[in-house]
Amino acid sequence: MTTLKKEVTIKSVSLMSGTPSEARLVPSEKKGIRFHFNNETVEAKVENVISTEHCTVIGNPNVQIVLIEHFMAACAICSIDSLDIYLSHFELPILDGASKKWIELFNEAGIEEPETKTYTIIEPTYYINGKTHIVMLPSDKLNITYSVNFNHPQLNHRWVNVSTNFNEVIEARTFGYLKDLEMLQKAGYAHGVNIENTVGLTEDGFTTELKSEMEPAKHKVLDLIGDFYLTGINPINLKAEIIVKEAGHTVHVNFAKKIKPKLIEEK
Repeated sequence: MTTLKKEVTIKSVSLMSGTPSEARLVPSEKKGIRFHFNNETVEAKVENVISTEHCTVIGNPNVQIVLIEHFMAACAICSIDSLDIYLSHFELPILDGASKKWIELFNEAGIEEPETKTYTIIEPTYYINGKTHIVMLPSDKLNITYSVNFNHPQLNHRWVNVSTNFNEVIEARTFGYLKDLEMLQKAGYAHGVNIENTVGLTEDGFTTELKSEMEPAKHKVLDLIGDFYLTGINPINLKAEIIVKEAGHTVHVNFAKKIKPKLIEEK
């Protein structure tokens, strides 16, 4: 098990509601990543996902924990698998709209030496739904290829590939079409959006300077890692070829449910 060396707290606005949100991260000797809010506890497991409409939401009949994917990706990249998170609001702080600030917080607290375990998938596994698909194949190392196709000159039929260097992935911010922002806010979403935490897609560019080429596509890889970690097996430790075409949280989570029983530890 790997946890933090000391308790730390961080606060920022939440992306969807725009409400201030504080997260207190407490080291744990019990394996699992658990979120606590209003005297309710929800473990970060794919079986506890209750919505993937705009982000990944876990919960039970009494509580929901909103937008966990960036935090879960940070835990995966830092190999953290044992932690209790106490929230002041049902939605996690958005911070930088990515995972870098979470990772900086983990490093500030100190991370215990992680266990080194690798996993593979027992057979080629596919998920196809219209134009969307995910393929996972056994391999001798992790390799992720993610294809996007947005109505944008720089993100139309483009792809990114990530294998071992996640530096540009962890800083890749969430994104969306600028033209949809007013509609989303009227529907109760995206009230915490600003140019620091979100890349807006305009007709021919972006609302803010990108941190790296194809930043929105790299954010999709970040989301994938966070969603896949809900299997309880760290995707960073997978020996697999993962190919994704035009997916989102719903497809990520459905595929995570499909592969969970097929992932095995290498001896």
